Amino acid sequence: MIFGASSFAGSLQELKENVGSIELYVPKLGIYNGSVLERKELERILDEMSVYHFEGTVHAPYFAADPKYPAALQVDTAKMGDREFTLLEESMAIANSIGSHVVVLHPGRIGPDRKKSFSSMVNNLRFLSSLAEDYGVMLGLENKEGTDTSNFCCEAEELSRTIEIVNSDNLKATFDIGHANLTCGGDSEKLRTFVRTLQKHIIHLHLHDNSGQWTEKYDGDEHMAPGKGCVDFSALKLLSDYRGVYNLEVFSLEDVQLGKEIIEKALFPDTV
Repeated sequence: MIFGASSFAGSLQELKENVGSIELYVPKLGIYNGSVLERKELERILDEMSVYHFEGTVHAPYFAADPKYPAALQVDTAKMGDREFTLLEESMAIANSIGSHVVVLHPGRIGPDRKKSFSSMVNNLRFLSSLAEDYGVMLGLENKEGTDTSNFCCEAEELSRTIEIVNSDNLKATFDIGHANLTCGGDSEKLRTFVRTLQKHIIHLHLHDNSGQWTEKYDGDEHMAPGKGCVDFSALKLLSDYRGVYNLEVFSLEDVQLGKEIIEKALFPDTV
């Protein structure tokens, strides 16, 4: 299995000693001046990645209510214009340049007319999927947390349906087990049902922990290290044919190290 970590978890040198893949988290890379890509800074980061021979994935810009998130990089896939399409295409180009097969996307936000918003998201995803084919990458549409009811694709059924309606070989699913745990209210059996429902579409994993319930901090989506919350990571054993990256979406090197230990114990209890 290949463990990965998000680029905000530590320096590349530190992470190289602990994981085999880096998820370039575009909104936090410091490669944009407003919405303009600073190519020299991007090249510096990519050169450093090549030194350490990392495999890589890419997390594209998305919508975030967090005031710390760069306003110029806000992307709602249900409500897109030229700026938003350019930002996501640039993430695909970055993925292509590092030989990455996965670009993580967030689903859209639910507008006043839910049906109209969903239709807009589907149409945008169709166009993005055609771009992904041109760049030779896969889009992994991520399930969002059900504690924020303004998001599409919190439930496995809606995410699966979205992928099937778009009907592109270049659009599959990023399974975020932390988000799913919040949607399932911390219930292990519901989490397993979630995995079974989405299983055939999953090409990428995001791993982190939480309490399984809404809190004032990020609607409960705290991205704690595995083992610090209530997520039942043994549900990942249902993905017996999965060969992608197990990406730890946590905020420190210490949490990456703890997360690896917990995931290995959950998946291989007799050998750890």
